[in-house]
Amino acid sequence: MSMRQPGISQYLGLRVWVIGATSGIGEACAKALISAGAKVALSGRRLERLEALCALGEDHQCLSLPLDVTVASQIDLAYQTITHDWQGLDLLLFVSGIYIPLRADNFALAAAEQTIDANVLGPMRAVAAVLPDMLKQHSGHIAIVGSVAGYSGLPKALAYGPSKAAMINFCEILFYDLQPRGLSVHMISPGFVATPATAQNDFAMPALISPEKAAQEILAGIQAGEFDIHFPKRFSRFLKFLRILPYPIYFWILRNFVKI
Repeated sequence: MSMRQPGISQYLGLRVWVIGATSGIGEACAKALISAGAKVALSGRRLERLEALCALGEDHQCLSLPLDVTVASQIDLAYQTITHDWQGLDLLLFVSGIYIPLRADNFALAAAEQTIDANVLGPMRAVAAVLPDMLKQHSGHIAIVGSVAGYSGLPKALAYGPSKAAMINFCEILFYDLQPRGLSVHMISPGFVATPATAQNDFAMPALISPEKAAQEILAGIQAGEFDIHFPKRFSRFLKFLRILPYPIYFWILRNFVKI
C-alpha cells in the first residue's frame, strides 16, 4: 500500500481549525498559521487567550470558538459555526490534551478517566464532527497531535501513555480507511516540548524543544503530506527503536538508562 497522500501547497487562505490553541504547541501552531495567512478557527477553554490570538490576524481571518473537548455538543456547535461562516474546512488540527503524571504507587482512577476522556474521546469527537463533510468532498486533512509516549510503556505515564498509544492506533486505522478516499491523515508524535504540561516533570527531559520548533515541524510535515510526523528525530527514532526490542532488553534499558 502506498503511503502517498495529498499535502498542502500553501497555508494562505486555507481553512484550519486548531483545537487546543490556548497554550503550548497549539498556540504556537495557531500563531504560525495566522502569520502564514490561513483562516484559523481557534478553540480551547480560555476565551481571553482565544481572543488575544484572534487579534493577531486581519479582519475576518480568525474565529474564536471556546469549547471543552469532553463535551461533544460544544464541538459540534463550533464546527457548525465554521461551516456556516466559511462553507467548509480544509484542515482539522487537534492539539488539545492533558498530562497527569501517574505511577503504580499513586494511580488514581479518576485521573485516568479524565485523561482518557480528553486525550482519546476528545479527538474522536472532533473527527466525528468533521469527517462526514470531508468524505462528501473527497478532500481534507485530519491531524492529531499525540506523543512519543504512545510508542511503548514509559514511567510516570500510566494513563497518559495508553491514551497516546490509542491515538497512534486510531490514526493508523484512519489512514487505512481514508487515504483511498482522497483524505490525508497526519499522526503527530512530539518528544519533549517546553509547555505547561511538561513543566510538571521533575526529571531531565532529553532533546527538549520549544513550542515554536514543534509547530514548525508539524506544519512542514502536514504541508509535505507526511503521515508519520515525529520529532525531534534524534529522540523519536531512539524510542521507535526501543519499541521493537525484546521485552527483557527493553526493560533493562529503561531501568538502567531512563532516570525517571
